[in-house]
Amino acid sequence: MRQFVLSDFDFELPSELISQHPAAERSASRLLDGRSHVPVDRRFRDLPGLLQPGDLLVFNNTRVIKARLLGIKASGGKVEALVERVLPNFEVLMHLRASKSPKAGGVVRFEGRSGHFDAEVLGRAGPENALFHLRFPSEPFALIEAHGHVPLPPYITHADGADDERRYQTIFASQPGAAAAPTAALHFDEGVMAALQARGVSTAHVTLHVGAGTFQPVRTENLAEHAMHSEWFDVPQSTVDAIAATKASGGRVVVVGTTTLRALESAAQSSDSKTGGLQAGSRDTSIFITPGFEFKVVDLLITNFHLPKSTLMMLVSALAGYEQVMSLYRHAVDQRYGFFSYGDAMLLQRAPVRTASKLTKAS
Repeated sequence: MRQFVLSDFDFELPSELISQHPAAERSASRLLDGRSHVPVDRRFRDLPGLLQPGDLLVFNNTRVIKARLLGIKASGGKVEALVERVLPNFEVLMHLRASKSPKAGGVVRFEGRSGHFDAEVLGRAGPENALFHLRFPSEPFALIEAHGHVPLPPYITHADGADDERRYQTIFASQPGAAAAPTAALHFDEGVMAALQARGVSTAHVTLHVGAGTFQPVRTENLAEHAMHSEWFDVPQSTVDAIAATKASGGRVVVVGTTTLRALESAAQSSDSKTGGLQAGSRDTSIFITPGFEFKVVDLLITNFHLPKSTLMMLVSALAGYEQVMSLYRHAVDQRYGFFSYGDAMLLQRAPVRTASKLTKAS
């Protein structure tokens, strides 16, 4: 039984392959068809023809908020913040960078294009007190929208602009709360959606608010020592019913993005399930999927290309097989695919069950 370590998921990636801007049209991006051992280079608009009538596509309908805020402390020191989660009572959890951390009882003034607002620091929160707990003066989503910036990933080097407000958001985003986009879904446009409907492919949704933890590096070679970040998700009963009907009729569940996969497989792992089946509901998950994980829901996955040595590299390797994924990534580099959030996509199929290491942590 192979025990995977962090370095197993490393690969050489030329920096020029990290896409700084999206394709001119969403569905004009490239699609690497990786369902077999012979990869096929396609365009994303080819996707409907690769699916079958009776298949079900499941999306993450989270909406990216303008989570990046800039401000100053009462002392005059600059502050850069990233909202991680909006709580009741005008409260928020956020990552906050400053030369000296603000103390409980202090005030941070956040400044934007249309003015400013003052937020009270309530204290520290989260694992290892990595987050700051603040209270805003009024409804947080409205203040974030008015004063914040698009939270582009750290590997995108340009400042956010009007085009990012449109393109770092899916066409079906409806539930605000994400600090990062579910990027596999960025390739879908109205034309692709219409073609999928004409093909007889149904759709359903979950909500998982992607947090900044999605960019958190793995710092230990021993994967069992990695503390996985937590994210909130909701799987509606209508989606559970659609998946059950699809499975019963012989269709396949095609998951759009690793965030959707995390939500569905977390819901299927619920300890209060008497049947082992998919359970509707909302909660937090810190599920860690590595090779050997037993998938209960997903048949195919549409995903972008991920960072070397990331937890998402481990996830896709768990689904499609380690050797298959590493081979596909070598092909993608050789063929100059675009990588990461604004890059190209790939289509993966769940590999047959095999014995390997298994690391899961769900809450």
